[in-house]
Amino acid sequence: MTASQDNGLRPMPHLFEIQDEVTYLNCANMSPQLKAVRTAGFEAVRARALPWELTPADWFSGAETLRALAARVLDAPADSVALVPSVSYGIAIAAANVPIQPGQSIVLLDQQFPSNVYAWRRLATASGGEVRCVPRPRNGEWTDAVLESIDENTAVVSVPNCHWTDGGLVDLRQVGERARAVDAAFVIDASQSLGAYPLSVKEVRPDFLVSVGYKWLLGPYGLGYLYVGSRFRESGKPLEESWLSREGSSDFSRLVDYTDTYRGGARRFDMGEFPQFGTIPQAIAALEQILDWGVDRIQASLSLTTRRISEGAALLGGSTLDELQRGAHFVGIRMPGGLPEGLARTLSDERVYVSVRGDCIRVAPHLHNTSSDIDRLLATLEKIIA
Repeated sequence: MTASQDNGLRPMPHLFEIQDEVTYLNCANMSPQLKAVRTAGFEAVRARALPWELTPADWFSGAETLRALAARVLDAPADSVALVPSVSYGIAIAAANVPIQPGQSIVLLDQQFPSNVYAWRRLATASGGEVRCVPRPRNGEWTDAVLESIDENTAVVSVPNCHWTDGGLVDLRQVGERARAVDAAFVIDASQSLGAYPLSVKEVRPDFLVSVGYKWLLGPYGLGYLYVGSRFRESGKPLEESWLSREGSSDFSRLVDYTDTYRGGARRFDMGEFPQFGTIPQAIAALEQILDWGVDRIQASLSLTTRRISEGAALLGGSTLDELQRGAHFVGIRMPGGLPEGLARTLSDERVYVSVRGDCIRVAPHLHNTSSDIDRLLATLEKIIA
């Protein structure tokens, strides 16, 4: 079956900054750069050299364009999106706003990425609550394991869409329904899915969802997105008290007319210095490309690639999660005897780039990858494992 037959997209290495001799399969770590993003970055640097041409409106217009694009990816209203520097920043906002009583639990996944752990550990200590880590299920069914861990004493459920080590999938719709049934706050780290796996906040209804922009959203480092649900959007407490987040802040002549009123929607949660004149144009270019391709079509294409990787790994004696148990855009390969020491370094010596996460070889392709990249990965793995 070809990608076009599966409503997907053909490989497009010509749109990325990828050298022919490089096999880069590490988008879950950091995306390869689109040429359009590079061009936008160069133009932004040149524009920054002329600060006298900036108007007060320019401090807000790029951010509003980006906010609207991110909202489209999320299937959300623009007013629900804040611009943040990192997942840890967004999770800290959630932790500063969700209610928790002594003895209540915060449900996380075992070996969850630490940006979605440390703030909850601190909150549990400060509130007298407890962190409850859901053990990795032997059968690969994370959703069932999470649902079993949520009870009437649960205050917060904070989970990823896909486990960062192997793509293990959590059904956010089911988990969200269970969290709401016990009146628990529902928080999502979508860094390993947003942009490559279909996700609608209208359907999953989180209180907070945060994602970095430099992985599957193909944007620059240091700029991410925080969705804030209606429960906290107009009344929540931000981490910073930035002048840019206040009503009337576009009138620079009246900034000392202090006000306690925030700009509308989730803008109160924007990071300080959110105008980001150098990176916002790059992020805009990246999200415009994502939306032009369509997340459904990206997922369809990458699913074919990861299926072939899984099949090839099986021939080498490796195992992967079933397609229904993981996000179809990346895959973790486990070997029965464990991974050879220095595997990632040996692969990189051959100009093949993946990540080793836990006991997995994490392989994360994108639309720059061709069938020859997969051939090269599997052939190199065979040499190392043999």
